[in-house]
Amino acid sequence: MRKTKSPYSFTLLLAFCLLFAGQIGHSQNITRKQLEERREALKAEMAQLNRLRQSNNKKETSLLTQVQDIDQQIKVRADLIRVTNRQANLLTREIDENLNKLENLRDELKLLKTDYAEMIQKSYKSRSDQSRVMFLLSSESFAQAYKRTQYMKQYAAYRKKQGDQIKERTELLQQTNKDLLEQKATKETLISENRKAKQQLDKEKALQDKLVKEIRKQSSTYAAQIRKKQQETDKIDKQIDKIIADAIAASNKKAGKSSSSKDFALTPEGRALASDFAFNKGRLIWPVERGRVIRPFGESRHPTLPNITTKNSGIDIETTTDAAVRAVFKGEVLAIQNVKGGGLAISIRHGDYITVYYNIKNLTVEKGDKIAFKQKLGEVGKNAFTGKSVMKFRIQKNLTKLNPSSWVTKR
Repeated sequence: MRKTKSPYSFTLLLAFCLLFAGQIGHSQNITRKQLEERREALKAEMAQLNRLRQSNNKKETSLLTQVQDIDQQIKVRADLIRVTNRQANLLTREIDENLNKLENLRDELKLLKTDYAEMIQKSYKSRSDQSRVMFLLSSESFAQAYKRTQYMKQYAAYRKKQGDQIKERTELLQQTNKDLLEQKATKETLISENRKAKQQLDKEKALQDKLVKEIRKQSSTYAAQIRKKQQETDKIDKQIDKIIADAIAASNKKAGKSSSSKDFALTPEGRALASDFAFNKGRLIWPVERGRVIRPFGESRHPTLPNITTKNSGIDIETTTDAAVRAVFKGEVLAIQNVKGGGLAISIRHGDYITVYYNIKNLTVEKGDKIAFKQKLGEVGKNAFTGKSVMKFRIQKNLTKLNPSSWVTKR
């Protein structure tokens, strides 16, 4: 005689399996969501690169600038391809798991239907009201009759429960089938997008190789251009440094302290403002709403001419034409300076912290103005050499220059 499993044990085991599967699915959904958010962010960055190129439509005269642009585009596209591959691989695993789930659900449904059929068959054989009455009347005592009544109620409830379980598994089976179809369609879309992205990436790499070869033929000429530009940048930085050093000396003189000190003499209000500024490290807004860093802070080796190293006291941000420049934090305009080759430079003091915004036009503030968070300062001017809208942004504490990328929010 075949030993049957307890309905209670089977239901408990099934509930445990479904709970475990649900936890796995939840974990994978978080991963898939994160990947999708990253992919959308990269697509937005790629679209922004294209918008910037269309916005800054003046013919570029420098091959170096073209190489920098295409190098950035290659990096973003390659990252996009990697993320899309990870999404496709994750979907493959989910599809395999759903196929196993589908098979298990079919087995469960088959077992439930078999048990239910046997139960219905037995019920049919004893379906008459007379047999139920005889079952009760044949009881040896009132207590036994009561127990048999309760048994009949439990049996009817169990039949209903079995029917509900069959309905539930059938719906779950249908939903799993639907999910599989959607996952397969999504995977095919991702594969198709990646195929096109790889083709475009190959074209961009080929163009990059061509431009790099042209540059290396005239490496000495371009190296001289880069060194000259670095000298001009250093000269502008020294002008800004002198303004800030003079402001520090003036604040110390006013406070009755040594004018040789390299730090601002702070009032209680100034200390509070500096503390607030420092507290917001990593959370400051960008000085423009849209843009990308085209030159990082500090020393960096040139990507095309490896023997050339450049130095930057801030970060260079390419943005759209006439983009509004906004204050990253509340403060006071320390100085406005017209620097050769750099447009107007605005220095804003935040206690003993200073933010500097280069290549600004159409100013909306004056020296000494109290500045509110996110207040418009002016607009980004165009670079005379490339025709691009590029601003330089720098942050420092007293005379120590800091990396702005560590202070603004991540993009």
